[in-house]
Amino acid sequence: MTEAEIFNRTGKVRRKHAVSGSISDALLVESLTRGDYVVHEDHGIGRYMGLVREKIGGGLVDCIQLDYADGDRLKFPVSDLRKIEKLPSSEEESVPELAHLGSKSWEKLKERVKKRVIKIARELVQLYAKRELIEGFAFPPDSRMQKEFEDAFEYEPTPDQVRATKEIKEDMENNRPMDRLVCGDVGFGKTEVAMRAAFKCVYSKKQVAVLVPTTILAAQHYETFKERFAAFPVNIALVNRYKTAGEKKKIFKEVSEGKYDIVVGTHALLSNQNSFKDLGLLIIDEEQKFGVKQKEHLRELRLTVDTLSMSATPIPRSLHLSLTGVRDISLINTPPMNRLPVETKILQRDDTVLAEAIHDELSRGGQVFVVNDRVQSIEHLAEDIEAMAPGARVAVAHGQMEDHDLERVMDAFIKGDFDILVSTSIIESGLDVPNANTILIMNAHHFGISQLYQMRGRVGRSDVLAYAYLVIPKNEMISAESTKRLQALEQFTDLGSGYQLAMRDLEIRGAGNLLGSEQHGFIAEVGFETYVRLVREAVEELRGGGEESTRVQPRVELSIDAFLPETYITDGLSRISIYQRLARTSKLEDLPPLFAELEDRFGPAPDAVKKLFLVTEIAMIAARLRIQGIEARRGMLVFTFMEFPPPDPKMLAELAAVSPFGMRYVGSSPLQGAVELGRAISDDAAAEAALKLFRAFVPVIPEKTASSKPVPKMPTVKISEPSPSSKKKG
Repeated sequence: MTEAEIFNRTGKVRRKHAVSGSISDALLVESLTRGDYVVHEDHGIGRYMGLVREKIGGGLVDCIQLDYADGDRLKFPVSDLRKIEKLPSSEEESVPELAHLGSKSWEKLKERVKKRVIKIARELVQLYAKRELIEGFAFPPDSRMQKEFEDAFEYEPTPDQVRATKEIKEDMENNRPMDRLVCGDVGFGKTEVAMRAAFKCVYSKKQVAVLVPTTILAAQHYETFKERFAAFPVNIALVNRYKTAGEKKKIFKEVSEGKYDIVVGTHALLSNQNSFKDLGLLIIDEEQKFGVKQKEHLRELRLTVDTLSMSATPIPRSLHLSLTGVRDISLINTPPMNRLPVETKILQRDDTVLAEAIHDELSRGGQVFVVNDRVQSIEHLAEDIEAMAPGARVAVAHGQMEDHDLERVMDAFIKGDFDILVSTSIIESGLDVPNANTILIMNAHHFGISQLYQMRGRVGRSDVLAYAYLVIPKNEMISAESTKRLQALEQFTDLGSGYQLAMRDLEIRGAGNLLGSEQHGFIAEVGFETYVRLVREAVEELRGGGEESTRVQPRVELSIDAFLPETYITDGLSRISIYQRLARTSKLEDLPPLFAELEDRFGPAPDAVKKLFLVTEIAMIAARLRIQGIEARRGMLVFTFMEFPPPDPKMLAELAAVSPFGMRYVGSSPLQGAVELGRAISDDAAAEAALKLFRAFVPVIPEKTASSKPVPKMPTVKISEPSPSSKKKG
């Protein structure tokens, strides 16, 4: 069995003032390997055959080559990489049939799929409508106390935490009920973001319910909230199965009287939702752990109460609702510093190897988790572990134990009274034992991606190197789906990979009907991303916003070489991965960090790389202005607008006013603009002038597409400026 490469998991966050510098964004695509089957959104299923360098518009660029039926080939610039997605495959699946270039069959297939997603789209629109019609509570802007609370945080918040907090506050200050999913790994700071939202709610004289799936996690959240709010007059209660019926009755009575501001608890909170005097915010941790009835209660609550869900690996339905826009999503991908990656190995059961793993952990003074998939065989496994580790203090924990016995065992393990905890998957959420840095997951193929990911998150929560062993039996056939899950864990090794794993889980299990359990096989026909896009487009059309969903991909032909040279990035997979990231970057402010990462990894960037980023920035600005083509020719820079809808005359006048060069439009209903740069200007100078021009256009971009942030500065190629004599008034 192939062993996994090093995996990255984390615990809490950094020391004060230490800000993470990683910018590994969550990718929606897998790395492409020569021979992979892919779906092109315009041409259908083809086979990826690697990168080829072509001369386009007078300059060298890298192109993707796809093979199609009948020996046809398609080549297109890497700037269009987002138009393709890799098809998932396994040995049991049949080889996909290649499409015929120029055939109408692909468009017909998309039309058939689109008709079948109309029903889903209608249901989504109904959800939209309900949310829009119901008026919620608009929280006031931040108070002085809010700032004091946030400044009291002992760590420096990461950029992703800051952004997620800002998005949540904007939702809360809107009079439409919030429904936002915060996706981020264990230890990436989701709870701190939630506590800032809770504080905003409490200081608006409203109550907060924190709903968690397990008794253990409820207790840990309660302690975290108590510690964080200790300096402020906020009353917090805990409701879980360790409370007696009398204690619960008393708590709910006081909640209904408004004596408690925040209540942390398990699903018992749902049956007493009317006990709140004035519930303003519902925080849900790992919603996928709740049953069908609880989820129905949550769906009703979402229509009237601001709701904030948190998950490391959201279930397909939750993720799908976020991707299609019904639920807003915030990603926290910035990993903490001072955390070492968890080394994860997938192996067949070998008690000698497992005994060595346990011995290595205990010999450095650590503790060990051993997870079993069944309660019935857990005592037998505990005996095996005792035989592997003579003299070690072994405890057993599972959900069928008496409440107080389970609580006693868990507390004792956290305090270090036991060396090894043999348990079921009850440890997957919330348990924080920094001294436990080895975990053995027996019969790992019986667990889901989310469970495996969460259980792996129980270790590596300090600055000690941690180990996770995903153990499978020696003589048992493993299903194709289970193999895919383990391969997914093997593939996604970066810090913050929970989102990618959730995306892979969604592909493996099938997205299904967003509002039910029906599975749709046509995802395999058109690819997942194409399916999501078709659903989104259908929703936009039903809501009357079809025009805005059309994405513009400008052609930039400036006669310059813009590519990633093999001499700079020698590994082909790394090159295609960076091209994928660049093609899917949607914000101008994300380009400088990506460029900085390249230089950090590969050294100073050569001119071809700098020009690649230059062309990318120009194309991103042009797309927001609905410009479809940019070309340098005969001393002029010419750009062409999309014909439908035609450009706004007012915007055209504003563009001319801010242009640093003389500019004019062609024709009575102008679709083309021209800037005269001078016939003697070099290609490099024309490219730099184009960047200067389009950066000047940014303030004129309509508000619905413009970024509120200033345009970040990117490294530029040193060239000569156009001569003053060439700047004629237009």
